[in-house]
Amino acid sequence: MSNKKVRKAVIPAAGFGTRMYPATKALKKELFPIIDKDGRAKPIILAIVEEAISGGIEEVGIVVQECDRNLFHDLLKSPPKAELWNKLSAENKEYSEYLQTIGDRITILTQTEQEGFGHAVFCSREWVGDQPFLLLLGDHVYTSKSESSCAAQMVDIYQQQETSVIGITVMNADVIHKAGCVGGKWQTEQSEQSTLEIAQIYEKPTIEYARKHLTVSGMANDQFLGVFGMYVLESDIFELLDLEIKNNQRFKGEFQLTTCLDKLRQQNGAIAYLVQGQYYDTGMPKFYRQTMIDFYNKQSNSQ
Repeated sequence: MSNKKVRKAVIPAAGFGTRMYPATKALKKELFPIIDKDGRAKPIILAIVEEAISGGIEEVGIVVQECDRNLFHDLLKSPPKAELWNKLSAENKEYSEYLQTIGDRITILTQTEQEGFGHAVFCSREWVGDQPFLLLLGDHVYTSKSESSCAAQMVDIYQQQETSVIGITVMNADVIHKAGCVGGKWQTEQSEQSTLEIAQIYEKPTIEYARKHLTVSGMANDQFLGVFGMYVLESDIFELLDLEIKNNQRFKGEFQLTTCLDKLRQQNGAIAYLVQGQYYDTGMPKFYRQTMIDFYNKQSNSQ
């Protein structure tokens, strides 16, 4: 078991949300509502923060644009104004007090220029320090298929394996061009497959590339292992991100995380873990619509 406790989580939330335009002209996509198992409407970012805390995380850093700092601060770290407080039900007043305890754990970080996902992660370097950290996407929410939350599963695997962990899930061939994809060899027998020795991590592969380089034994034809949107990373990732940023190494115009994850794997080691759960992408209209239906149902059915 690793002696390094995963105490911090990072959630990048500094994108423009172009795929959800024009709604994102009025509201940040991380603040769009979803309905939880109790029927409560909450901003997506709050559900992600709660997911992190469910994994034993003590502090959460949210990376936002400079112009949005006050918006996130008001949501997560400020109590309701008196006129609103007075109109809340007793149940919502209790929940508001609970939100204040969560807010005490949150630090608002800034990405001054929107240079991609990898750059947003890099902006948390000073706050994270030299400790391992949980990384979650700012537009994904999660439900677990086990007694442990998805975040708790990831942290547990890190503690057991003592190396960076990339969450993965089974993806069909028709969607892998939209995601990172992982190839490699299972660490255990087929009946117990859950952790993968990574041979390659590739960002948004074509189906032809995936069939040639990213197939994994035991998987059905045209099924692959895609990135789940949750990671536990050693702080060495920041050195690799720093080098790519200094050398202006971009993928489709932005600094990405995936290329640095592959370098991290080669230099320091990393494994992939098949999460017992499901992620829901809220960053595109059709997926967000389905999330509104499935996220509530899956949580309610798991009670």
